[in-house]
Amino acid sequence: MTSHHKQPEIFLSMPHACSYLSRRTATSLFLDPRQPLDSRQYANFMRLGFRRSGDLVYRPHCRTCNACIPVRIPVNRFRPNRGQRRVWKRNHDLSVIARPQAYHQEHFELYQRYQASRHPGGGMDDPDPQKYMNFLGSRNIETVYYELRRAQTLLGVAVTDILPDGLSAVYTFFDPDEKQRALGIFAVLWQVEQARVRQLPWLYLGYWIKECSKMSYKGHYRPLEAFVQGQWVNLEDPRTRHAP
Repeated sequence: MTSHHKQPEIFLSMPHACSYLSRRTATSLFLDPRQPLDSRQYANFMRLGFRRSGDLVYRPHCRTCNACIPVRIPVNRFRPNRGQRRVWKRNHDLSVIARPQAYHQEHFELYQRYQASRHPGGGMDDPDPQKYMNFLGSRNIETVYYELRRAQTLLGVAVTDILPDGLSAVYTFFDPDEKQRALGIFAVLWQVEQARVRQLPWLYLGYWIKECSKMSYKGHYRPLEAFVQGQWVNLEDPRTRHAP
């Protein structure tokens, strides 16, 4: 933290049902939401394994579980595998357009379709635009909504935070009828390239959870760095062997 910014207080949440692993109880550390962070302050907490959901900056802190592991891609060392290269070529006809952080009805309608298809009944398919913006937006962090378009048709949106030391992949949603395109993979590959263009060293992917199919895909990007025992290390480092 810089000297002219007061460090926010950190609180511990009450125990609650884990969103990712069934029959487990979770707790989180979270920063005082009354003191919003700017991009530079937030980047400092990202380097300590924190993440944001809207303006709430948090990190899992469970007494008996360490399944949620913060991960990031080192942009200059990343090399796509064969399958990822195929996805990149498959989407050569797409254009990517940057939109400022704002409510766009077209985005919201696609988000609703995505949630209804991928996460039905999960609580995120609420048809409330304000809840949607509260989930994805942030008051003081530079956030861009990257549209994935084929001609005039919107196929996906990659919500991305722009930080001093990297990009953070906040959330990506896409047309559930375009499964063959693997738009989630394409969005990550495109964000890696965008970070490289901006000469930023990292793409932060949030939490890798090996036991959760919805979160385990992050382990397919190599090399991948994990925040373990207070340090960022390569996921293949011996210190990560006891990670779930």
